[in-house]
Amino acid sequence: MSERHDGPAPDTAPGQDAVRPLLDRHRAVIPDWVALYYADPLELTHGEGRYVWDAQGKRYLDFFGGILTTMTAHALPEVTKAVSEQAGRLIHSSTLYLNRPMVELAERVAELSGIPDARVFFTTSGTEANDTALLLATAHRGSNQILAMRNSYHGRSFGAVGITGNRGWSPTSLSPLATLYVHGAVRTRGPYAHLSDADFTAACVADLEDLLGQTRGGVAALIAEPVQGVGGFTAPPDGLYAAFREVLDRHGILWITDEVQTGWGRTGDHFWGWQAHAASGPPDLLTFAKGIGNGMSIGGVVARAEIMNCLDTNSISTFGGSPITMAAGLANLAYLLDHDLQGNAKRVGDLLLERLRAGCAGLPGVREVRGRGLMAGIELVRPGTDTADPDAAAAVLEAAREEGLLIGKGGAHDTSVLRIAPPLTLTEAEAKEGADILVRALRRA
Repeated sequence: MSERHDGPAPDTAPGQDAVRPLLDRHRAVIPDWVALYYADPLELTHGEGRYVWDAQGKRYLDFFGGILTTMTAHALPEVTKAVSEQAGRLIHSSTLYLNRPMVELAERVAELSGIPDARVFFTTSGTEANDTALLLATAHRGSNQILAMRNSYHGRSFGAVGITGNRGWSPTSLSPLATLYVHGAVRTRGPYAHLSDADFTAACVADLEDLLGQTRGGVAALIAEPVQGVGGFTAPPDGLYAAFREVLDRHGILWITDEVQTGWGRTGDHFWGWQAHAASGPPDLLTFAKGIGNGMSIGGVVARAEIMNCLDTNSISTFGGSPITMAAGLANLAYLLDHDLQGNAKRVGDLLLERLRAGCAGLPGVREVRGRGLMAGIELVRPGTDTADPDAAAAVLEAAREEGLLIGKGGAHDTSVLRIAPPLTLTEAEAKEGADILVRALRRA
């Protein structure tokens, strides 16, 4: 590249021969459908702050955070200290015993959720959290009918793939649920893309009402991501789900907000994604995971007590609410709130989006640069068309990696959207560094 590189240059790495034996072992024991990024897959060995290093010692600026999971920073001292201290006392107990860290984190999450009389159940992943929310909603309503959004993603379990609208991530049509898909989560594509925000919302509400008019019996719930994650960081106009909520309430249908990727202040403007649609009040159920543990395996569901307590049998969790993961969650959440990382996501995220939009202006293969806070997407198309270009996205991923930047990809059925979601402690200098690398990668690919 002849263009100037602002910021520290990434370390030079030797070839990938060193990881080939590990790749061969991976392929021998791991399922074929477990995807790996890059033509020469990457082994990460350690991280610090917003940077990670591979097995050859090359440094990368991490703009994907292990799929939006390293939320604050790699090797954050406050979290590693809390985990180490808890590990020295007690790693595991199950929910059969009183667990002080679990109760303390549940109290914090319930208060932050905005849901009145909230109860919290901890799981180990977002998939499990969404499965639990579906169990609660269907049991409470006595129905297995679920409304979900087109292009959505809610996890990899049998129940979660059954409500996932993104067919590229739903390997089977078999499901324990009857799922009905609603328009609205993708603003710039589909039959209503040409409408104003107000008319778009009205058309989606009319679609929802028409869909409900064709159902038989009661529908249990609508589940929706405020910003679609795997779907390419797409979002509806603010207020869409508030307008949906008015229809749902008339039918007694619950609203589940999937905050696995949007929670904890990532979007900058709001702590939760649902707060962009708050005119009709908080959701009935909220699911969370990923960032709260900063890499530790935490998920969960928040719901009103009448919904959470609707199950008429005993239940436990072996690993959900583990003392060691709860200690990590408490330390991570305290750091996030004490350092106003939501405010940082807004401030640095605005700078990042501005720099990406300026750098992408005039590039024929860039259809849209979109996002909120530190959750940005760049949608790629074949130049001169509106056809998604997953090959270009894959090429940009490779080019960015070569220059020392890790990003993700997603999109409808074609993974043609670059996904950018760095840790929320990202500095302005790092935002500029990453944006400049990515723009060069786009021009090069």
